[in-house]
Amino acid sequence: MMDAGRHPNITLLTYSEVEEISGYVGNFAVRIRQRARSVNADLCTGCGLCQEKCPKKVLDTAFGAGMGQRKAIYTPFSQAIPNIPVIDRENCTFFTRGKCKLCEKTCPTGAIDYEQQDKLLDVAVGAIVVATGFAMWDPTLLPQYSYGLSPNIITGLQFERLSSATGATGGEIVTADGEKPKRVAILHCIGSRDHHAHEYCSRFCCMYSLKHAHQVHDKTGAEVYDFYMDMRAFGKAYEEFYERVQEEGITFVRGRGAEVEVLADGKLRVKGEDADLGRLVAVDVDLVILASAVEPQPDASRVAFLCGLGRTPDGWFAEAHPKLQPVGTATAGVFLAGCCQGPRDVPDTVAHAGAAALEVVRLFNQGEVTISPTVAVVDAAQCVGCGECILTCPYGAIARNADGKAEVNAALCMGCGTCVATCPSGAITALHFTDQEIVAQIDGLLQEFATVQDTHYAIRNT
Repeated sequence: MMDAGRHPNITLLTYSEVEEISGYVGNFAVRIRQRARSVNADLCTGCGLCQEKCPKKVLDTAFGAGMGQRKAIYTPFSQAIPNIPVIDRENCTFFTRGKCKLCEKTCPTGAIDYEQQDKLLDVAVGAIVVATGFAMWDPTLLPQYSYGLSPNIITGLQFERLSSATGATGGEIVTADGEKPKRVAILHCIGSRDHHAHEYCSRFCCMYSLKHAHQVHDKTGAEVYDFYMDMRAFGKAYEEFYERVQEEGITFVRGRGAEVEVLADGKLRVKGEDADLGRLVAVDVDLVILASAVEPQPDASRVAFLCGLGRTPDGWFAEAHPKLQPVGTATAGVFLAGCCQGPRDVPDTVAHAGAAALEVVRLFNQGEVTISPTVAVVDAAQCVGCGECILTCPYGAIARNADGKAEVNAALCMGCGTCVATCPSGAITALHFTDQEIVAQIDGLLQEFATVQDTHYAIRNT
């Protein structure tokens, strides 16, 4: 991140959101809303005095995953680039009550600007890489795990913050009472491989669960019970790490944890099935870690609309071809990187992102773009300008010309044929897929079939 922030050819627009994308490969126009930080980035030095003096604390539900607090003026995390804070206007005392202004009084450079407004930036780009990542699935949707009923039932992401040196406990693994747990249960596949949630495997849950088991055992000496369906240790040296954790004394139970019950004394009872023993088992623990599923970002449908992307049945962005074009999309010049296309671990994400970057470099080095000849064309004489094709085109490739007639942008058209089937006046034709050409192909196939049948008949009668 430091290298990216210092690179002369990279412009980082943090706290920003893409609002509109138009154009086509090599000629995209992107409108970006740069949200108001209430901090002047040109004056701020990132000294942190404003955050130290701010009296308002709120629950950090973003980077802190609900495991700690932050100030009303804050930087998302200590290594954030650029190191410029932002004022949370929904929780800042000045914006809610018109009082305080302590951050403005303590800022030595006068960087606090309560009147700052959003800015709209229009940039021209040649290619787009979508790398929106994933979101964590909400375990409250499966009530049998009692998530939210006890502070000692946490997700894997929350455990990451709990065990981090920059977390609320300084890296100490403790329960909500501040005590080191004596027994801990880790449950795999919460929301993954489940017909009631997501049927796909989230891929990296098994390995981070093994890491959590190792960390708990190493830092607390607690008994650790790991409930799993299948241990999918598919990466380089992953199986060796699995064997190492087994040798540390972790108790592995092959069977999905079926239920977590909150007992009257605050203890947690995990019930499940041991497939190897063929019986039901239960264990009382102090802390439960749920390896919850990952899913597409909540705004994935909006991003798909902006970028002209398809989506798979499970909601991830669809690549052009799973083997031949794993980073390409149906829209030329738009590429995918990382977990926006599906669950991936860190090495796979790095490789995928590198492939997307090289596709962009290859595209620019060509100097020109070759498009498919299978595109739609409009017969202006037959077009009545109804606009039905404009509404149905999934790639935004059709617009009205100066005469009010439909016109196809060949650089955007993917030849899907939706407009051809929609046009009520029959004014649109898909090149190389006209009715006459398709009928001719069918006639040719029928003639070939008839010839083969005659040959077989003649052979049988000789």
